[in-house]
Amino acid sequence: MDLRDFIARCEEEGQLKRIGAEVDWDLELSHVAKLVEEQEGPALLFENVKGYDSPVFTGAFATTKRLALALGKPTHLSLCELTREWMKLAVDKIIPAQEVESGPVFENEYSGDDVDIFRFPSPRFFEKDGGRYIGTAVFLVTRDPETGEINLGTYRMQAQEKNRIGVQILKGKRGDRILKKYKKAGQKMPACVVIGCDPLLMLAGSAMVAKASEYDVVGSLRGEPVTVTQGKVTGLPIPADAEIVLEGWIDPDDLRPEGPFGEYTGYYTDELFHPIPKPSMVVERVYHRNKPILWATSVGRPVTDNHWMLAFVRGATLWTELEKMRIPGIESVYLPPEACGRFWAIVSVRQMYPGHANQVAAAVVASNTCTYGTKGVIVVDHDVRADDLPRVWWALATRFDPARDTQIIQRGRSTPLDPALDPNSNKLITSRILLDATVPFEWEQKPVEVALVPEVVERIKKRWKELGLDD
Repeated sequence: MDLRDFIARCEEEGQLKRIGAEVDWDLELSHVAKLVEEQEGPALLFENVKGYDSPVFTGAFATTKRLALALGKPTHLSLCELTREWMKLAVDKIIPAQEVESGPVFENEYSGDDVDIFRFPSPRFFEKDGGRYIGTAVFLVTRDPETGEINLGTYRMQAQEKNRIGVQILKGKRGDRILKKYKKAGQKMPACVVIGCDPLLMLAGSAMVAKASEYDVVGSLRGEPVTVTQGKVTGLPIPADAEIVLEGWIDPDDLRPEGPFGEYTGYYTDELFHPIPKPSMVVERVYHRNKPILWATSVGRPVTDNHWMLAFVRGATLWTELEKMRIPGIESVYLPPEACGRFWAIVSVRQMYPGHANQVAAAVVASNTCTYGTKGVIVVDHDVRADDLPRVWWALATRFDPARDTQIIQRGRSTPLDPALDPNSNKLITSRILLDATVPFEWEQKPVEVALVPEVVERIKKRWKELGLDD
């Protein structure tokens, strides 16, 4: 599947709206996208962006139906069920990427003075943003100079000059660790920016994937290898059917102001007042398909396309990690999009021994997925689905004792994008809270739940139409 296949599937399922009226890339496009997402509307293909003849695609992951289409699964599945599907596929054998000599991405090619990233309709999203952003639904391809491993990382990218983009590579991320290795060697880091591709590649680039290449992870999810070709300047592997690829170098010593940008938390960070120099990529070559589609994702206050994406992919990778840890009894996993798809995690477990729920909570904060940024974990019993928030609240109200079931962890790895942290403190560290909302396994006498009689429920369901309730 490439981006065009995905858009076609969305349209077939009534999950896409083509916008033929002219829309300005300056604020208008982003505001239309945000308002539609807040109404749980369709994905949008802006076909008439002011001053451009190529389209912009938004809202790819803003509903569970479209996430299901991206994964190639039935559209009736819930977010928890989709994360289970990812987990079942991700623990299978890895399928390495397959290299080919060429692909549609090379239909158009520019180098030297012809490089101009402003030939693409990059939006300006919010009024206080530092400029236009060509990279919101985007990933950066890099290679570890010591191990040779390929990394796909999602970082926002600001259009700065015709051949230069600012790349927000946050401290401690895998991309930052790779960049430091090039700095130590006194070298520039070769890099490729990929915009528009198989939607699973975008999801995998957003995941906290350890060791394996995200290309290979997507191969296992698809059941067939991802087709890649080599960038002509860096030799890095890029999707052969990508819409747009920018190829060049990042000098670790050449830091430039980037931002501010309206973050996925719904706030601006401190850089609104104190600009922070960040890595900058010089673009040497541009490749793109005929009439390329610029894929963008809306940002700002939850819930948006970006939050659904984070909720899905982080829930899926967390469940995969718990499975690989061989922790038994996991029934469902959920990172609420309302919590930015990052800061809170909920896990449902079928308890099998004393301390089981505590083991689950500890495993969540120790996981590769949730060690970064997660501030709270809630564990519930198997009779409560992790994504059934009314029942989660019920479990917290009736099974949770604050003195007995609360643990505070003083120091955990944080994201500097968290607006709850004191701007005058070290924003790389946060505290964490673990809430055990399960009935203690070791209790001999457990609370007796008021429950419907299953036989009566089935009998009533069969009479539903007779009772005049079928509407």
